[in-house]
Amino acid sequence: MVLSTLLNVVLLAAESGTKLVNVEDLLDKLLNWSIDAGKSILAALIIFIIGRFVIKQINRLFRKILERRKLEVSVRTFLESLVSLLLNIVLAFAVISKLGVETTSLAALLASAGVAIGMALSGNLSNFAGGLIILVFKPFKVGDYIDGPDDESGTVKEIQIFHTVLTTVDNRIIYVPNGLLSSNAITNYSKQETRRAEWVFGVEYGEDFERVKEVLQRIIDNDPRILKTPAPMIALGALSASSVDIKVRAWAKTGDYWDVYFDMNKTVYETFNKEGIGFPFPQLTVHQAKD
Repeated sequence: MVLSTLLNVVLLAAESGTKLVNVEDLLDKLLNWSIDAGKSILAALIIFIIGRFVIKQINRLFRKILERRKLEVSVRTFLESLVSLLLNIVLAFAVISKLGVETTSLAALLASAGVAIGMALSGNLSNFAGGLIILVFKPFKVGDYIDGPDDESGTVKEIQIFHTVLTTVDNRIIYVPNGLLSSNAITNYSKQETRRAEWVFGVEYGEDFERVKEVLQRIIDNDPRILKTPAPMIALGALSASSVDIKVRAWAKTGDYWDVYFDMNKTVYETFNKEGIGFPFPQLTVHQAKD
């Protein structure tokens, strides 16, 4: 449409006797420009395709090098994402340069707008710094189960440049900014080799505490996953409104924690029923006053 309009104007000017434009020269220039532009676009596209392939191969090679050095998974994932980002930036500059945009002027423009860009990316810069802090001080690593800020909980899958990826117990993926994790309190459930489990078992008033304690001790002794050191504790915790609450504390390896916790509840329920130890239920005694 534009080309047709331009040709009509030129022909009209030629017919009117105006010699301002040489039609053949204009068409030659337009054709040459189209050919040059097409070559640049084609070359930029080829550079992009080849560049993406090269970046993929470099990332694969870099990953193998890191694996051979037996670095922690946390460090590997961070470095891999950083190298991938830098390579893609270099590729973007190469494509832009091939399209005819001067990279020097583009770099000068970016430098002059550095303050504005820094303010816009302040959150990402803090996340990048947070990722470095996490790698240096190692409050957690890949494979640890943590509680983060805002009740975000899960197993650490990756530590990327700007985010830490968590996998929840119901297989959801949460991307938590590194800045939040490095500047807020987090709970690491996998850092220590052992954890203490705690239960409160309520029994009816009138039950013999020593007998109940003996049954609980027998249950603990029969579970090889419960550690002998530190020694388990069984104590009368509280005299509640409808029950005598017996508190049990025992240590287990971190990997066995939840299995021990839930199995203990099941075993106590079955054993108490077998031994005739009654579980309480809320009840209210009403005294009727005589007139």
